[in-house]
Amino acid sequence: MKNVMDTLRERGFVKQTVFEDDLYKLLGEESVTFYTGFDPTADSLHIGHFMQLIAIKHMQDAGHRPVILIGGGTAMIGDPSGKTDMRKMMTKETINYHVECFKKQMSKFISFEGKNGAIIVNNADWLLNLNYVDFIRDIGVHFSVNEMLRAKCFETRLERGLSFLEFNYMLMQGYDFLRLFNDYGCKLELGGDDQWSNILAGANLIRVKEKKPAYAMTFTLLTTSEGKKMGKTEKGAVWLDESKTSPYEFYQYWRNTADADVEKCLKLLTFLPLEEISDLVKFKDERMNRAKEVLAYELTKLVHGEKKAEEAQSQARAAFGGDGEMPEKHISADTATIISVLVSADICSSNGEARRLIQQGGVSLNDNKVTDINETVKNGDIIHKGKKVHVKIIFD
Repeated sequence: MKNVMDTLRERGFVKQTVFEDDLYKLLGEESVTFYTGFDPTADSLHIGHFMQLIAIKHMQDAGHRPVILIGGGTAMIGDPSGKTDMRKMMTKETINYHVECFKKQMSKFISFEGKNGAIIVNNADWLLNLNYVDFIRDIGVHFSVNEMLRAKCFETRLERGLSFLEFNYMLMQGYDFLRLFNDYGCKLELGGDDQWSNILAGANLIRVKEKKPAYAMTFTLLTTSEGKKMGKTEKGAVWLDESKTSPYEFYQYWRNTADADVEKCLKLLTFLPLEEISDLVKFKDERMNRAKEVLAYELTKLVHGEKKAEEAQSQARAAFGGDGEMPEKHISADTATIISVLVSADICSSNGEARRLIQQGGVSLNDNKVTDINETVKNGDIIHKGKKVHVKIIFD
């Protein structure tokens, strides 16, 4: 079987590793138990998490065993990596609810059955009952404050002020790896490259304390060719929960991917063969639209299922003049003016936003630019917000 590290490299995942030759040999010779951590800071996974799930799926398909670590304990502190401000601390009840939501979503992508079936563990099980003095004596003694202060994950927080609460995060994540090593034989931690210092700390802790090999691998972050983080819209994150980001909105987000980012997204976020991806992106002209449609469809199918992917594609094609069914919004029959319709149809969040959008020339009714904030909308009219939102209005 092909070494999974080759697969991950070819598709552009791998950013940093330690003891790379040894890790490559290990992944080619035996089934390796590895883990990836997820902080339950919301009640849904987002597209950044999805990229991690794809990597986990590649690993599992190659015969390796995933441990999904839910950070129920570390979430009570908050990860300072790359943050300018301290995160809001959550209650245990909120964290437990988020953990349950994560479990349901992950089961769509990762198998929890069979010889290398994934398991989910929550670090609250061991972190919340730690004796602090014992922890500092047993674990803290292996961490250098000087080295921690040089870690890139603390860089932006040091400028604004890093609390001692957050400073403990690296020790706790390192301890997570140690516990998973001892409890489940976990030898490798995977994560985004912004977690490099924390992941490396855990691997080093095992090597120093247990005198046994442990490995770290980070993946490239999902960014545009301009270096901006992908998965963000005007409304916020692109969520996997369809009540937060509808299948149509999800599809449209990927359909509007910049030409320069299509190949990378196809490699990182789909399971299409590399040869097929090369064929899709070889033309740097209007034919790239076909590649964007494939990207949007494949991602929507993975997250929401084939039926909803087909519906979203049909709606998108209709919105841009092709064949298909235009997305509809059903609203109250007594809502008639353009401003009230924009708000009732959830196209704008408030009357003020709707008024500003009209004044800035961002709204069209059917094929005409709206200039009058009191313009009347009729049943079956199509509202266009900019170039990406197109909705048929149906009065109930």
